[in-house]
Amino acid sequence: MEEMEEELKCPVCGSFYREPIILPCSHNLCQACARNILVQTPESESPQSRRASGSGVSDYDYLDLDKMSLYSEADSGYGSYGGFASAPTTPCQKSPNGVRVFPPAMPPPATHLSPALAPVPRNSCITCPQCHRSLILDDRGLRGFPKNRVLEGVIDRYQQSKAAALKCQLCEKAPKEATVMCEQCDVFYCDPCRLRCHPPRGPLAKHRLVPPAQGRVSRRLSPRKVSTCTDHELENHSMYCVQCKMPVCYQCLEEGKHSSHEVKALGAMWKLHKSQLSQALNGLSDRAKEAKEFLVQLRNMVQQIQENSVEFEACLVAQCDALIDALNRRKAQLLARVNKEHEHKLKVVRDQISHCTVKLRQTTGLMEYCLEVIKENDPSGFLQISDALIRRVHLTEDQWGKGTLTPRMTTDFDLSLDNSPLLQSIHQLDFVQMKASSPVPATPILQLEECCTHNNSATLSWKQPPLSTVPAEGYILELDDGNGGQFREVYVGKETMCTVDGLHFNSTYNARIKAFNKTGVSQYSKTLVLQTSEVAWFAFDPGSAHSDIIFSNDNLTVTCSSYDDRVVLGKTGFSKGVHYWELTVDRYDNHPDPAFGVARIDVMKDVMLGKDDKAWAMYVDNNRSWFMHNNSHTNRTEGGITKGATIGVLLDLNRKTLTFFINDEQQGPIAFENVEGMFFPAVSLNRNVQVTLHTGLPVPDFYSSRASIA
Repeated sequence: MEEMEEELKCPVCGSFYREPIILPCSHNLCQACARNILVQTPESESPQSRRASGSGVSDYDYLDLDKMSLYSEADSGYGSYGGFASAPTTPCQKSPNGVRVFPPAMPPPATHLSPALAPVPRNSCITCPQCHRSLILDDRGLRGFPKNRVLEGVIDRYQQSKAAALKCQLCEKAPKEATVMCEQCDVFYCDPCRLRCHPPRGPLAKHRLVPPAQGRVSRRLSPRKVSTCTDHELENHSMYCVQCKMPVCYQCLEEGKHSSHEVKALGAMWKLHKSQLSQALNGLSDRAKEAKEFLVQLRNMVQQIQENSVEFEACLVAQCDALIDALNRRKAQLLARVNKEHEHKLKVVRDQISHCTVKLRQTTGLMEYCLEVIKENDPSGFLQISDALIRRVHLTEDQWGKGTLTPRMTTDFDLSLDNSPLLQSIHQLDFVQMKASSPVPATPILQLEECCTHNNSATLSWKQPPLSTVPAEGYILELDDGNGGQFREVYVGKETMCTVDGLHFNSTYNARIKAFNKTGVSQYSKTLVLQTSEVAWFAFDPGSAHSDIIFSNDNLTVTCSSYDDRVVLGKTGFSKGVHYWELTVDRYDNHPDPAFGVARIDVMKDVMLGKDDKAWAMYVDNNRSWFMHNNSHTNRTEGGITKGATIGVLLDLNRKTLTFFINDEQQGPIAFENVEGMFFPAVSLNRNVQVTLHTGLPVPDFYSSRASIA
């Protein structure tokens, strides 16, 4: 009901209506406020002077003429009611509700009468503060306007529902809590106001004062006030004039003002108009419901805009960080070149320094030796060596010839970084295309009849809705992790069918698809639940096997053309669940030792299985077996194989163990523990052995019962 409060407040005083009257324009005013905004007009424009001049306009004709003024498109806003002259334009003020209020031309004379009974200045005009239509009052003054009893009742109920404690109605500033209510005055008083305004003496001594709560109840249970005629105050409204659209009394009909008009019973018209208002409210209620839904949509848009902003900012930061990383990598490369040039220059200069130092030492030594020779006084001895010394001096001097004392390397770096194209590109870095206003694609539809699973692979197919007019540039397929975790993208492209491999066996996946174009992405499709196979059906993989391996029987049987051991893998990898498969020995000549087990996809293919750290195997001959991983042999166990023997491999990724069987009997202890990751079935053999693979087998019963007990 708080949203209704503005409807219950006067546009002039801004407070709840008190004794509201209805203007011909259907707006309401407090009676006191209406008197306060009266404006006096010149004598020549009074209704009496107009009637005296022969205008012949009835006092009640203003109702119809007012409608013309209200709905005229050329109306300036200062029309006239009842054919009376427009009121003069006066300066306007702002009311507490923000509408224009036209003040009185002069202060009203002091009077002790109520606003309804106080005399109205002659030739007064009132202007509606909401629609600004003006009306010159007749001799009846404000009494010519009907009182809005319905509005009074609504305000009374609203105030009763709002007030937790009843307040005094006579306090001037902050109303105090009421202590009594006078049933005759119908006013709530606090103690100071009761002593001042309602003393218990004289005629007031006979008034009955009751507690406020009892007074509220008596107000609510008091009989409904009967509306009286504005022209005949002693007569109640009993009929309704259809033409004038107003209640009238019996005397109005008798005096002839409405004798030629169509009238109907007041109660019947009351019910009819209530029905019409209810029907109109139904339409307005629908609009209000649509407005609420629209507000929800706008609020969702606010949230979506915030989420898109965060996502877009993160994408922008990631792109800029990628550019910065690329620039840093290029910076490191360029710095490496500079360092290389730096080291080269230093090496050349240091070599030249070393060379010159050695030569200078030799030259200095020769000079000192020659000076000492010159000091000798033995002519014959001097002449014996002088020629040789002269030649050595000239030769040494020639060695210091042109270019010897010139630096072989400059101090400047003959490198200049051309960064202008990159700077220009950075300055031109901008958003290529903002999202257009064109619509996003429609939500794709998963074609359930074409979606299926096989082993640990899932194939999904989808299409655009038949009536979709917005083309999709591509699709994004998402799957969760098989444990109800986060969705992740597994395919982005234009195709409408995709097969996803490498899923977990015996797992439930959720899949969904959405379309995209330059504008954006569509909503997600309905989620499709996919169940992968409980057991694996697979064959040997020719694509990853050694070239010496020979395949037959739809790649279920293998042998080898070499005397050396060669490795072959199964087509299916396992990373979750319990898996069991068997191999039967079809041919076994010269007592070879084939190996059986699991391996990574990048295992060595030209050595026995288990020689590297990518395989876990059991190799066996006709008498005994060993477990081997990373060329480490452990757990020698008696018992071998012959033609027709069956080797079982049990990979339990739930317990992270690998166990081997020969002829349905466990061979040794658990072979390997703490195995985790992606494993492929694997066999290594030479030309003396041929085996056949059997898949899709359940886990042996004895192992299942043992695992449940554990």
